Amino acid sequence: MKLRAPLSKVRGLGSAKEGVHHWWAQRLTAIALVPLSLWFIVSLATMTGLDHQAVTQWMQSPIIAVLLILFIIALFYHVQLGVQVVIEDYVSCKVIRITSLVLLNFVVLFAGLASAIAVLKVFLGL
Repeated sequence: MKLRAPLSKVRGLGSAKEGVHHWWAQRLTAIALVPLSLWFIVSLATMTGLDHQAVTQWMQSPIIAVLLILFIIALFYHVQLGVQVVIEDYVSCKVIRITSLVLLNFVVLFAGLASAIAVLKVFLGL
C-alpha cells in the first residue's frame, strides 16, 4: 500500500528526506537546552549583587566557559531550526523565503560566533 497519490508521483512531489534530521536536531537541542537553561538561570540568580570582577572570575572557570559555549551553540542552533520552519511554512513568495533563510543563517551565525568569542575573550582574560 502506497501513501503517495499518483498525482504527486507525476509532479515529483514528496519527501525531501530531510525532515527527520531537522525534527531530531530540534528535539535534541531542546533537550540539551533544558538543563543548560536551568543552570544558566540559577547561575544568574545567584550572582545578583556581584560586581563585574566577580562575574568575570566566575566565567574564567574552564567548566563554566564550556557550559556557556554549549549553551550558546544549542540556543542559537535551536533558534535557527525553529525560525527556519516558520519561514518555510508561512512565507509563500519564493524570493522572500530564500532571502529570509539566507539572512537568518547569517544573523544566527554572526550572533552565535560573537557570543562564543565574547565568552572566550573573558575566559582567556583578553
